[in-house]
Amino acid sequence: MTVHTSLQPSIDAWTQSIEAISELVSSLVEGEWNRPTECPGWSVRDVVSHVIGGECEALGDPRPIHTLPRDLYHVVDETTRYLEVQVDVRRHHTGPEMTSELEYTIIRRARQLRNERRGPEDIISYPLYGKMPLADFLEMRVFDVWAHEQDLRRALRRPGDLDSAAALTARDVLLQRLPKVVAESAGAPKKSAVVFDVHGPVEFLRTVRVDENGKGTVDSAPSLGPVVTFTTDWETFVRLAGGRVRPKKIADKVKIEGDTDLAERILTGFPVAH
Repeated sequence: MTVHTSLQPSIDAWTQSIEAISELVSSLVEGEWNRPTECPGWSVRDVVSHVIGGECEALGDPRPIHTLPRDLYHVVDETTRYLEVQVDVRRHHTGPEMTSELEYTIIRRARQLRNERRGPEDIISYPLYGKMPLADFLEMRVFDVWAHEQDLRRALRRPGDLDSAAALTARDVLLQRLPKVVAESAGAPKKSAVVFDVHGPVEFLRTVRVDENGKGTVDSAPSLGPVVTFTTDWETFVRLAGGRVRPKKIADKVKIEGDTDLAERILTGFPVAH
């Protein structure tokens, strides 16, 4: 048996993105490791630590035994506390220590993925996501790695890969989250529609429709009378929907037509980055 054909695109996208991270950080000087990113409280080093930690947990490695400091302002709940352990345990690692552990983790994880014999519907358990089909899990790993690749690129001012295969997976993951943000978090009116018109390296037009029961769905059919239309570029959409930036900071990059109060509730309803 070989890797199931429907899983290979996710594996290829993950490979390209995580190797891009490895290449990005391979030549950093010590000061660059400390540059802040748009993830609250995390430097370049911390983001790389998070990526390493995520893949170590996918490998089934034991969790580090580590007590967090009490003064980390960005650790606000159980999820951020859980994520922070893999980050804080590496906070004093040098650049060479970081790059060597990243490279070794990529080698181990790539070997595991090459030897993957389970099918896309097989249920796996991952501490942060719970139980889910393997195909969905691999998509989430692609999304997480690519999102953090972009965090690093912005922090290091080295843009790229905004239209990679992993970027298209990220688009799909972010679009799946829109109905909850629009219908539940923002409380859009029943029987209404909200349009997202995104241009740039990845282009799409999607409509979030709220039915008579207040449940949201997303599709690619245009709406004749949306209550709100957002027009923005792909990178700004990623930063907003991924919780990397607050709406006021990029107000000049988002055109809003329609109900401005609802628009503000939608824009502030995206979860904060992890």
